[in-house]
Amino acid sequence: MILIITRKELKILFGSPLAWILLALVQLVLAWIFLVHLDTFLQIQPQLMAIANPPGATETIIAPVFAMAAVVLLMITPLLTARLIAEERRNHTMTFLISAPISMIDIVVGKFLSLMIFFSVVIALVVTLSMSLLVGGTLDLGLLLSNVAGLFLITACFASLGLYFSCLSAHPAIAAAGALGTLLILWVLDIAAGDDSDSVTRDFSLLAHYENFNRGMIDTFDLAYFSLFILVFLVLSVRRLDKERLRG
Repeated sequence: MILIITRKELKILFGSPLAWILLALVQLVLAWIFLVHLDTFLQIQPQLMAIANPPGATETIIAPVFAMAAVVLLMITPLLTARLIAEERRNHTMTFLISAPISMIDIVVGKFLSLMIFFSVVIALVVTLSMSLLVGGTLDLGLLLSNVAGLFLITACFASLGLYFSCLSAHPAIAAAGALGTLLILWVLDIAAGDDSDSVTRDFSLLAHYENFNRGMIDTFDLAYFSLFILVFLVLSVRRLDKERLRG
């Protein structure tokens, strides 16, 4: 049943112009960032050769592109998650959905997986952009894989939070605004903490935990944080829909 829901949501998602417009805009922005850092790297390469252990193309070009990808996806995720449940209410199809012989877990997980497949396409395109550097050089594949894993986990966090806000509202615009506002607060926590690595506020920031992946460090605390974040908001979404089913 989960796969059926996922397939249905993917058809709706890729059948809408919004998904294709956002996909094109994301690639346009990231390609521009990629070319800017590539140009900068080529300009300073003679100076880097004089350093004992100079940073390579992966650190100088790819890591900043993945860092920017996390910020861009933070901005666009609420636009995609807002319709997942809120649009069902707006179109008055929510009653049929919750009265069907389907568990709320299947509904939530199916919708969540459809969005993660979309994000996987975005990440795959970023990886393809990165791999193009192999034509004229070498890459730190460990750092690249760390960035891929981190970007996948942080987008899963964005998606789970956005899905929960979609469960709370009958209006996609309100759901999108609530999710975006919460994600921006979590981003601001990282900025407010500054360089203080021991700050409590930094421990709650999504992007702060992603920074370790961006530097090639996979920490069990960061993995636990992302996993717990995703699980909590998926469970909250299921409980919210269960309550709605009980109320009829």
